[in-house]
Amino acid sequence: MNAFIAALGNVAEPINIIGLVFGVGIGILIGALPGLSVNMGIALLFPLTFAFQGIGGILMLLGIYCGAIYGGSISAVLLNTPGTPASAATTIDGYPMAIKNNQPGRALGLSTLGSTFGGVFSAICLMLLSPLLAKVALQFSKPEYFALAIFGISIITSVSSGSVIKGIMGGIIGLVISTIGVDAMSGQMRLTFGTTYLMGGLSFVPVLIGLFAFSQVLQSIEDCYDEKFVKQEVKIARVFPTVPDLKRVAGTLLRSAFIGTFIGCVPGTGGDISSFISYNEAKRWSKHKEEFGHGAPEGIVAPETGNNAVSGGAMIPMLTLGIPGDGATAIMLGALLVQGLQPGPLLFTQQAPQVYTIFLGLLIANLVMGLFGFSLIRLFAKVINIPKRFLLPVILVLTFVGSYAYNNSIIDVYVMVGFGFLGYFLNKMEFSMSAIVIGIILGSLAETNFRGALMMSDGSLKIFLTHPICAFFLAVALISLCSPILGPLFKKIFPKKGSAQA
Repeated sequence: MNAFIAALGNVAEPINIIGLVFGVGIGILIGALPGLSVNMGIALLFPLTFAFQGIGGILMLLGIYCGAIYGGSISAVLLNTPGTPASAATTIDGYPMAIKNNQPGRALGLSTLGSTFGGVFSAICLMLLSPLLAKVALQFSKPEYFALAIFGISIITSVSSGSVIKGIMGGIIGLVISTIGVDAMSGQMRLTFGTTYLMGGLSFVPVLIGLFAFSQVLQSIEDCYDEKFVKQEVKIARVFPTVPDLKRVAGTLLRSAFIGTFIGCVPGTGGDISSFISYNEAKRWSKHKEEFGHGAPEGIVAPETGNNAVSGGAMIPMLTLGIPGDGATAIMLGALLVQGLQPGPLLFTQQAPQVYTIFLGLLIANLVMGLFGFSLIRLFAKVINIPKRFLLPVILVLTFVGSYAYNNSIIDVYVMVGFGFLGYFLNKMEFSMSAIVIGIILGSLAETNFRGALMMSDGSLKIFLTHPICAFFLAVALISLCSPILGPLFKKIFPKKGSAQA
């Protein structure tokens, strides 16, 4: 109790509150700008932590962390351009609801609700379940990581709202891209074409910007070539979701929050994996599957709840084991060490006030994020009233700046442009960009851990069946891949009473 009271005093200090609120605000801005990732924002502002006494700098980084994850949904919903990789799944239903269905307030309200709920839920889990979830994470080895990656890849059948075959082809394209570079196991060059740039593989951020942002700019230029700008009267009657929407997404909120928290506490995963898995499960359990891809409320709430719930989950292995859950917590691990805090089991007994300060800081950061989000929805919605002749050049400049700033490499800009044109033509052929992104994100994770697992078992494939957690994920992945075939088959075998009578 004394430690908790001391933590309240730490958080309540004016300089710490200012730092936390500043972090949330700047984080939302960073997340909303395409190309500026969560990790980049935390890394850029890391030096500011030295201006704070004690744990205030950590609270500022927590604010940036939460704000940037949510901020990515703003551009995803309004511009079909995910501000961060974790918001890529939000574009599938967020943009159709906001622009095609002319409901930007509803879409932003749902994304804000999901983001806030996921963040608060994971922060509470961080307080109550840290030791327990850390023990679960310790059970993961090479086979479990491989199975988790395969499960993530299997959801391409769900994110492909059109042709499943094209979705699988898109996933294969992503898997091929993920193999570019030096083989981590053998040291062999793969698909480098004799260039040193490709030895480290393709940078993910320029590829993401090209597939989503630059390709969207090209499509928008084509659409508005002979189009005259007509100002849309965006009337947002309310910023909070309606009661029917709340009832409809209640189950999705809880399910996605559990998924995000669990995936977050597994080191090496992140919000991008969580968002796609949450989206897949929302579609699997929904009674309105036909609405997904056209503006389904669950399709917005699920990825935003899942990716924001990762924030608390990722802190669990970092604080209890000293193992960062993702890139952002790896940077914060360095900040903790700079402040003289050594993460690990002893941290909870030796420096309990600081630990509780972090818990409360993460909870308050998510509440401030929700307050900012709901209070500024009307301002965010004004974006669609900016004429495209003004908006498109700004987005175009941001795509070039974001691609170059990631590694300070002009080659990254060329990569972005190349994938932009590729995305433009693939969109014309109704391929799923999300399937390609899933393949790129999870391809290397699956390959590395598959080969590592075989080394553990001297080449025996039985290792994937003898590990219960691994076998479970592989079984679920198989069901997910077969669901497009099994679903119609079950409907024929077990028709609904209404349809049978008809």
